[in-house]
Amino acid sequence: MTDWRPVTGLRRQLSLLGTAQGFRLLFFATLGSSLGTLLATVALVVDVKDRTDSGPWVSGLMLAEFLPAVAVGLLFGPLLDRFSRRGLMIVSDLVRAGVFCTLPFADSAGQIVALAGLAGLATGLFRPAVYAGLPNLVPENDLARANSLIQTGENVSWTVAPVIGGALVAGSGPHLAYWINAVSFIVSALLIFALPGRSLQGALAVSHGHLRDLRDGFLRVVQTRPLLTVLVVWTIALGAIASTQTAQVFLAKDVFSAGDFGYGLMFGCIGLGLAIGSFGAGTWVERRSVGMVYATSILVLAIGVGAAAVSPNVWVALPCFVLAGIGNGAAVVCNSLLVQRGATDEIRGRVFTVNMSINYAVNGLGFLVAGPLTDSFGARWIFGGVAIVLVFASLVAYALGRTVPQTVEHPAEAEAA
Repeated sequence: MTDWRPVTGLRRQLSLLGTAQGFRLLFFATLGSSLGTLLATVALVVDVKDRTDSGPWVSGLMLAEFLPAVAVGLLFGPLLDRFSRRGLMIVSDLVRAGVFCTLPFADSAGQIVALAGLAGLATGLFRPAVYAGLPNLVPENDLARANSLIQTGENVSWTVAPVIGGALVAGSGPHLAYWINAVSFIVSALLIFALPGRSLQGALAVSHGHLRDLRDGFLRVVQTRPLLTVLVVWTIALGAIASTQTAQVFLAKDVFSAGDFGYGLMFGCIGLGLAIGSFGAGTWVERRSVGMVYATSILVLAIGVGAAAVSPNVWVALPCFVLAGIGNGAAVVCNSLLVQRGATDEIRGRVFTVNMSINYAVNGLGFLVAGPLTDSFGARWIFGGVAIVLVFASLVAYALGRTVPQTVEHPAEAEAA
């Protein structure tokens, strides 16, 4: 059986979990915490909504979970290079466990939002530490598959955890979901603790002062082609994707007359596509340049979004959402690879947080402007406009990414450059 066949590809992809102990521990840590987090996200939204019956309060909750990730990149990114990434991840897990152990005793929506903000800050440190440390756990020729598996685990969580969370909250209220999430973070901390001390990092970076360290991270991003590619392309793409996420409920309920069930089906199809795309990307980038896969992935996303815009009903639109999810999932894996291959270990934490914070900031701006645009032009036009923007992002990805190197830049090479 040749390597291109699906069964062999699946076995090769999953074999990394058996051969790389450190990666296996990190994979299950991130899988458990993402399952718990997404399960509890439903509980948080329901809890705040039931206490306040207020849209602004729910929006405040979303912002509290979202904005700290922006602040981490703008203010605290150098910590991921100056301090132990493993230690920061363990502390982040314990902080999040403490937050969700406290939430059942919160007696106001304000307390819930404040605690969610603290958890968001910890997540803003945990996620870039995972991806900054990943190249230290696996050989270079396994890096694409490692990123693929991590992203696939998160995307599978995104698909199934909200459904489980909704069932739990409907049956017993939000508190059980909070306790389960707290346990998931404790388990994650224990798995990370089992990693050898320096497995996620080489020598700690020497600080030249916090402000200079921040500046060095920003300069490295704008001066290095792979990092600049992610900054420009994914910032454009995320701003556009945010508009579709806002308009999606209107497309389902007003345009397709598919109701809440149709809206849920559309979400599920996106999750299915994300899982397929992130899993397949590990193999695709081994056969093609990461820049080409990146540009193609965003083009596939654009085609899926554009096809959904002109679909006559929800049943025709559903495979379009799967296609869009496939492109999105593969592009996210390429984002990680581009940053990992474009930055040396001593600065990788900073550049991850810089890119994430700017991407997230524009993503949030997309949410803000999408509501009025959807009211003015309608959901179909929003999806059509986003498809055009994504085609442009794909062309930019091709122009910037086609010369990206296929291997990790070594420190000696960076110093000589």
